[in-house]
Amino acid sequence: MATAKTAPAKKRTPNAAFMKPLTPSPALAAVVGATPLPRTEIISKLWVYIKANNLQDAANKRMINADAKLKEVFGKPQVSMFEMAGLIGKHVK
Repeated sequence: MATAKTAPAKKRTPNAAFMKPLTPSPALAAVVGATPLPRTEIISKLWVYIKANNLQDAANKRMINADAKLKEVFGKPQVSMFEMAGLIGKHVK
């Protein structure tokens, strides 16, 4: 009776594209700072800003109400947390 050999589980390595530091636009830099950051750090800093300024919609926690700084980044007064990452893409190089 032959036993099947299974490959050892490989540890997932982060995608290099996510870890590459990106320079934020002036509008985004007003919220997260002007230093180049990986996309993951930009999103994390945005969440810190959103929570510190109580910008999550009280009725629907998935929605983010933009203040003056975030309105420049998002281009509209309210966005869902799912479209936030897509909107950030326009503000990084």
